[in-house]
Amino acid sequence: MSALHRVTQWNAFTRIWHMFDAKWQNPFHSAPLITKYLKGTYKPFYHPMSDCGDMVVVINSKEIALPGDEWRKRVYFHHTGYPGGASWTLAWELHNKDPTMILRKAVYSSMRGNLQRRHTMQRLLIYPDEKIPVEILENVTNQIRGSRKAPRTLISYGDESETFPRIAKFPEDYVLR
Repeated sequence: MSALHRVTQWNAFTRIWHMFDAKWQNPFHSAPLITKYLKGTYKPFYHPMSDCGDMVVVINSKEIALPGDEWRKRVYFHHTGYPGGASWTLAWELHNKDPTMILRKAVYSSMRGNLQRRHTMQRLLIYPDEKIPVEILENVTNQIRGSRKAPRTLISYGDESETFPRIAKFPEDYVLR
């Protein structure tokens, strides 16, 4: 094998570090996207028996967005393995305990049928905010775009909001609470 072919093969099988911003993203829509990079299915030489997946760093998992009443109605199951060790936790309670767990469970369940998913999940690094260790941030070379755009806040519009049509005219002594 020539040196050029060897370098080409090394470049093909190196692990690329990707970053994903989970702010305002639905974890159940983001999970298949993250899984694609963890397993390496986007690569042209992907094969289920080869381990060619990449590293994925997820930031802002504290600010994920669940649709509708999912925060109050979605329940997560956990069993300790001992008799009577079954427990069900609501999504908002689980998110308050560990802000990375909902996204971790969504990615884990989206890898259904993958026999190596426990090994593959070790390449997923999830942080609740934007504070990432410097040695990890140095390795990141690619960004994964989210499935939805983050909405703008009303304050970010500035003077542009004056051009919006008014629905109602409030009196001067009206106080917003």
